[in-house]
Amino acid sequence: MARATESILPKLTFEEALEITKIHSVAGVLKEKEGFIKSRPFISPHYTISTAALIGGGKNPIPGEISLAHRGVLFLDELGEFKKYTLEMLRGPLEEGYVTISRVNQTVTYPSKFLLIASTNPCPCGFLGHPVRKCICSQSSIEKYRSKISGPLIDRIDIHVEVEPVKYNNLINYGIKENSEIIRKRVNTARLIQQNRLNKYGIFSNSELTQVPIDKYCKLDKKTKNLLEKAFNTFGLTARAYNKILKVARTIADLEQCTDIKENHIAEAIQYRSLDKKYGNNKV
Repeated sequence: MARATESILPKLTFEEALEITKIHSVAGVLKEKEGFIKSRPFISPHYTISTAALIGGGKNPIPGEISLAHRGVLFLDELGEFKKYTLEMLRGPLEEGYVTISRVNQTVTYPSKFLLIASTNPCPCGFLGHPVRKCICSQSSIEKYRSKISGPLIDRIDIHVEVEPVKYNNLINYGIKENSEIIRKRVNTARLIQQNRLNKYGIFSNSELTQVPIDKYCKLDKKTKNLLEKAFNTFGLTARAYNKILKVARTIADLEQCTDIKENHIAEAIQYRSLDKKYGNNKV
């Protein structure tokens, strides 16, 4: 599913392609015949990766995997298996969109605006909450496993949902209602709407919205405000989660080509914060 995301992402603009090409050239991974990169990168490091390799570093600091994923996808499979310290180092780049590496003789800043997709099991054995199979993990091992993924890190992820086990009938009769090309056309239309709206701020998408454009383009009517206020108080959401919901709702509205954010858009965005709802107050 993560790999399929690559096929529905909006086409690169010239500016984005130029940014990606520069980073890959600095890192020394630009293929000689490739020249100009024309597709969004998909980076999927193994959970044994070192912090320096993921974030960037070395005697002469070079871009890490998060910078090589700039304007593309960074897929972290088995998130709960990564070292906690390594995962915590993602908090800054996810928030700021860049990473700064300091050494004795120099300080280097690399861009790292990537789409993070992460997957993890609910416990070490993977069967906690399974409708048929029994979890064999102790409570302490479950807590230790989950503790690697801190609340502040989860808070920086726009969308998190729990995926139920696939039923046999769905597996053999899944069907395909839309292919990637159809979905991508819809995504490209939404991205064009965002570019036209945000061009004066020098940003490409809703995910990059700062407080001023959020206040301007994510206005809610009274009924929608009440719904968001209820969710905020019920689930103990943070200010960051509040803004994440607004950004996601703005994107849902753009996909439907709606000028205003409506109640159903906010309701859908709230549904995409399942860990907030399950654990409350972000205690994960």
